[in-house]
Amino acid sequence: MNKSEQFWDGASKNYDKTEERFEYIHSRSRENTKKFLKDGDLVLDYGCGSGTTACQFAGQVKAVHAIDISSKMIELARGKAAAAKAQNIRFEQTDIFNSKYSNESYDIILAFNMFHTVPNPQDVVLRVYDLLKPNGLFISVTPCLRQKMSFLVNLQIQFVSILCKLGLIPIPIRRITSSEVDRLLETGRFITVESEDIYKDASSYYVAARKLRKTYKGK
Repeated sequence: MNKSEQFWDGASKNYDKTEERFEYIHSRSRENTKKFLKDGDLVLDYGCGSGTTACQFAGQVKAVHAIDISSKMIELARGKAAAAKAQNIRFEQTDIFNSKYSNESYDIILAFNMFHTVPNPQDVVLRVYDLLKPNGLFISVTPCLRQKMSFLVNLQIQFVSILCKLGLIPIPIRRITSSEVDRLLETGRFITVESEDIYKDASSYYVAARKLRKTYKGK
């Protein structure tokens, strides 16, 4: 088990409680997403956490594959799915770069609250592109930690930054902006079909982006 897995295993104990303060952002993001879901869709929920989003969307799609690097998060998620009697969700402790996932497998890929914590967001975008079917949809929500936030949230972020520098939090906490997310998606050959800046004590950026076809020189 690496340090990132250990960190998220530890965070799982109070994960849902700590996320309650941002429930407006989460609810708004999920509501924005529902209009894009179809009953024949195969969805990958990358960084599924405790499974709330996967469980809420399961009834609107064919199947959800939900992945997270934390075994404890996956345990929580499976419990939620069992309670909701959601039988079309497959939870797995793994990463999006696992070679078992084939190119052009998914209609929709979700990455909620991921870009600011992964080592290389551009690599993630390129991997998402490969895994999506032609014309597939990539839906992300990203906390924008260099944009508007309340005084208390700002203090919390400053404290977290110190802990990261000391090595006590072994994951990157990237202070990303919405314009940086736009550039990531554009560079990764996606075109935005819908976006929204969502604010409630902190700023998050919701984006639904369509996979563009690759272009080749001479064609």
